[in-house]
Amino acid sequence: MRVYVTGGSGFIGQHLLRALADAGHSARAMARSDRSAETVSALGAEPSRCDLETVSAADLEECDAVVHAAAYVEPYGPRERFEAINIGGTQRMLDAAREAGCGRFVHVGTEAVLFCGPPLEDVDETHPYPTEHRFLYSETKAEAERRVLAANAEGFATLSIRPRFVWGPGDTTVLPQILEAANAGAWLWMAKGRSRTSTTHVTNLIDALLIAIERGPGGEAYFVADAGTRTMREFVEALAATRGVTLRDVSVPGWVGRGLASGVERVWHLLRRTKQPPITRLGAAMMSTTVTVRTDKARRLLGWEPSVSVEQGMAELAAAL
Repeated sequence: MRVYVTGGSGFIGQHLLRALADAGHSARAMARSDRSAETVSALGAEPSRCDLETVSAADLEECDAVVHAAAYVEPYGPRERFEAINIGGTQRMLDAAREAGCGRFVHVGTEAVLFCGPPLEDVDETHPYPTEHRFLYSETKAEAERRVLAANAEGFATLSIRPRFVWGPGDTTVLPQILEAANAGAWLWMAKGRSRTSTTHVTNLIDALLIAIERGPGGEAYFVADAGTRTMREFVEALAATRGVTLRDVSVPGWVGRGLASGVERVWHLLRRTKQPPITRLGAAMMSTTVTVRTDKARRLLGWEPSVSVEQGMAELAAAL
């Protein structure tokens, strides 16, 4: 198959391009800059010099499937940016893929489309979107996913793969942020790290994406995650330990952390700062709230199973130090 990939120079995208090449597929990857073009070329993909605002059907010519991994994933930022990339960019990709005659469109979604603050415990794909969103990332990713699933039609199968808390080698966000806070002496737990979480090793996500470009009912969302759940403290401490870092045992109640994050964001907004604040409402809510998902549907309809355990993934990260 010939697969068009957005976000190919990112954490998930780089793993996907390697896996596509290993599986005998050819890939064309969106590249907004010379640096991105060099990155995807080194991974065996053909650079496609466009972005989510300029992409057209011509860029996707002769591609059989699309994996749309690009998104604005920051926990804080202007509404215009979230909407332009997550909603507008997804719509343009859908339009281009349909016009180019691509047979399948696989969207990299997130459990955050369901998250508005309260716990999500063992939720499956029947759980409804919130009637009101509190976080721009969740709101815009939810609208993007709605559009993806609504576009499903004969000859154009559209799916959304929803991982929770993606981690693994090459991670450019979660582990680096943990280490930065620890090294600055600023790390603290929310609610003692007792909230439970599902996680998704990047290989387990890539396995699902490789399946989805070839088969599986369209018009559907599918949760994928590692086997089992664990407390936030258990997981994050193990993640930090792969880099030889011990996180300090300082905690604040969840409501204190969430309140602090709200205050910081208000100050950032008043001062018109564009740099990410040290704590955000979405980050504080996610760190202090149980979010666990069921993967029965992906197992049943896609034939997917997690191939990497959390223990195995942690051991490999530690060995790569």
